[in-house]
Amino acid sequence: MQGEIALSAERKDAIASAIEKALADPLQTLGFDIEAVEITPAGKRRILRIAVDKDGGITHEEVTEATREVNRVLDESDVMGEQPYTLEVTSPGVDRPLTLPRHWRRNKGRLVKVTTADGSAFTGRVKESDEERASLEVSGKRRDVAYADVKKALVQIEFKRIDEGE
Repeated sequence: MQGEIALSAERKDAIASAIEKALADPLQTLGFDIEAVEITPAGKRRILRIAVDKDGGITHEEVTEATREVNRVLDESDVMGEQPYTLEVTSPGVDRPLTLPRHWRRNKGRLVKVTTADGSAFTGRVKESDEERASLEVSGKRRDVAYADVKKALVQIEFKRIDEGE
């Protein structure tokens, strides 16, 4: 039984990977990156959730445009098989971890809580980033952190930034 669960998870991962591969170029042509592909069972159906994003954020109209393209690609493909599914295309939530250089770039100016591989944690504002590291302002001082040293990084919700004034 445990082997069936592992195989099921393997199969789900294989389908998600095939979907991402099929959608990457068409969505990139529209200027969108695939941030996540998730397949979850829902009774006799499945729910296929695809999160897309781009520099500067994604609008509702762009999510609609991405949905049309995802539908077109999936209709022309057999990657989802015969079992019915419900498609949800969305933007990534604020609870998405920063795992790629583009995530850091897209969150320039935002407050981020970073936990490093050695277990230490700090919160700072993203000032700059490149393909290897990000520079944050932590308690008024610059702190560089290499992505390889980051165990977890999450954007912190701010209702009103202190530097925005009254």
